[in-house]
Amino acid sequence: MVNPEQGNETSVTDFILLGFRDLPELQILLFPLFLVIYIMTVAGNILIIMLVVADQHLHTPMYFFLGNLSCLETCYSSTILPRVLAGLLTGDRTISFSGCVTQYYFFGSLAATECLLLSVMSYDRYLAICDPMHYAARMNHRSYLQLVGGSWLGGFLGNNITTLLISQLTFCGPNSIDHFFCDFIPLVKLSCNDPHLMETLAFTFSLIFLLVPFLLTLMSYICIITTIVRIPSTTGRQKAFSTCSSHLIVVSIYYATLLIVYMFPTTDILSDFKKVLSVVYTILTPLVNPLIYSLRNKIQEALRKATRGPALTALRKTSQNLEPQSF
Repeated sequence: MVNPEQGNETSVTDFILLGFRDLPELQILLFPLFLVIYIMTVAGNILIIMLVVADQHLHTPMYFFLGNLSCLETCYSSTILPRVLAGLLTGDRTISFSGCVTQYYFFGSLAATECLLLSVMSYDRYLAICDPMHYAARMNHRSYLQLVGGSWLGGFLGNNITTLLISQLTFCGPNSIDHFFCDFIPLVKLSCNDPHLMETLAFTFSLIFLLVPFLLTLMSYICIITTIVRIPSTTGRQKAFSTCSSHLIVVSIYYATLLIVYMFPTTDILSDFKKVLSVVYTILTPLVNPLIYSLRNKIQEALRKATRGPALTALRKTSQNLEPQSF
């Protein structure tokens, strides 16, 4: 919606998320597909959180980081997918200006937090594999609480600046966002202000919260792989690599898509391709993470214990009921 103001200027109060309008033949299939993905994402990540909290064997820094990542992914999906599902179901893709800014704030903050948290998780694996003798001292209870708290705090505080500047932009039409959620670059393109300052800010923000954590993660894994290769026994190499392989897969998928979307210049040719990549890191990655991490032996053991416990309790009660009663 565009409301008239003084003179010939107008002010946009609502935006229209165009989403996947270029794929009208898939509109009917997208709603059930995204609904199933959302349910599986939330259920899978909450299951991992519950297992990490309930099982004493998972009370280690690595699984504490994993529990935080699952919590983050649940919030991440819930920031974007419910609005996408509502638009696909009702056909109403309108979002208010305040709602759009709020969605961007939580999306940007959670994305920055995930980059920092993945970097912290790679540092944890670096210490465990490359410096195991000092792991317990360096990754103590206080240390990993500070690392996780710093990741969450840094992500949300850092995104305050860009969100504040976006809220001060002037939008005088058009009001159609060529995306399925409110992101920084599509919003800046619609503003009537000079985009150079905002584009510079976006690049700086991406540099700090995306490229730097990526480089730190890359350095950690270069050291990890170098150390693993030097292990003489095949069994030892396999065991060492199994502790970080799942995290390496998650990092590769997440950073690869983010780097292309936010560090490469947006052109007409890359615009649609970047929208597809946005689906990967906003919708598919939160779903894949619990599936990948569930392959860990300790997660599988914790899940077996959790499912076996109620079954054994019910079996004991049944056997007690079937025993002959003495009079």
